[in-house]
Amino acid sequence: MLLCIYMSSVNDPAADTSDAMLDALAGRLGKALLARELKLATAESCTGGWIAKCLTDIAGSSDWFERGYVTYSNGAKTAMLGVSAETLASHGAVSEQTVREMAAGAVRQSPAQMAVAVSGIAGPSGGGPGKPVGSVWIAWAWPDRSVSARQFRFSGDRENVRRSTVAEALRGLLDGIER
Repeated sequence: MLLCIYMSSVNDPAADTSDAMLDALAGRLGKALLARELKLATAESCTGGWIAKCLTDIAGSSDWFERGYVTYSNGAKTAMLGVSAETLASHGAVSEQTVREMAAGAVRQSPAQMAVAVSGIAGPSGGGPGKPVGSVWIAWAWPDRSVSARQFRFSGDRENVRRSTVAEALRGLLDGIER
């Protein structure tokens, strides 16, 4: 199993997370998935379906986008994706272990060969010691069944944290698929 774990602090207010950039990333990803005859699923918590929205804004996305799971509650993560109640109790919803299980569950529960999963604290409240507002974990499940994960600390308000999460989820998919 491939492990790729590192924390990134993303505080660049000039980082482009505009609608146009998200559209461009989703379009590039769609072309890459189509060229490789792969299907993608999403498992989203803090973004509430925003990644799936960006992907399905692309005409023809039904050729490469399989489905999206919005699993905002812990119960939904368990019921829809098979995230272990023990994992949630031990590590919390915003953890490497949880997003890894979310990504693997999205592939297991669908015909998709790839998935992206996100869970984070978008704010303005909910943060605490060790998991401040802006803490986000993203995991990617790849066609070879490996799962990679990365932690981010985004700055800004709720909108910026969520928008930055969507952008990094798409960038991570592109980076992985275009290797």
